[in-house]
Amino acid sequence: MSVELPAKVQNQILQYQQLQQQLQLIAQQRVQISSHLEELKGTLEELGKLKKGTPVYKVAGSILVKVQDLEGLKKEMDEQKETATVKVTSLERQEKQLKERFVNLQQEITKAMQGGQTAQ
Repeated sequence: MSVELPAKVQNQILQYQQLQQQLQLIAQQRVQISSHLEELKGTLEELGKLKKGTPVYKVAGSILVKVQDLEGLKKEMDEQKETATVKVTSLERQEKQLKERFVNLQQEITKAMQGGQTAQ
């Protein structure tokens, strides 16, 4: 005997699934940007170790181009690092808020399902 779920519970389940997908997407974005951030940090560290006059190249499309202005490159990478840091922080905040909503909705659905079973 199958039980028809109330429209409110069906809606909550749909929201729950959507939140789950959003959480996965945000987590993937956070991991990608965090990885990029670590790469930038490592590159900046290595650039700081170079002796003056050491040739440096950067990727431009599918070719390598010699960098004439090393300080300009460092500044550009520092700006990218700052931007990535802000993005990661923002994604972490979003992820935390979504997790809280996810857990609350999960509890509401569980409560509604248990209430529906005990009412029979």
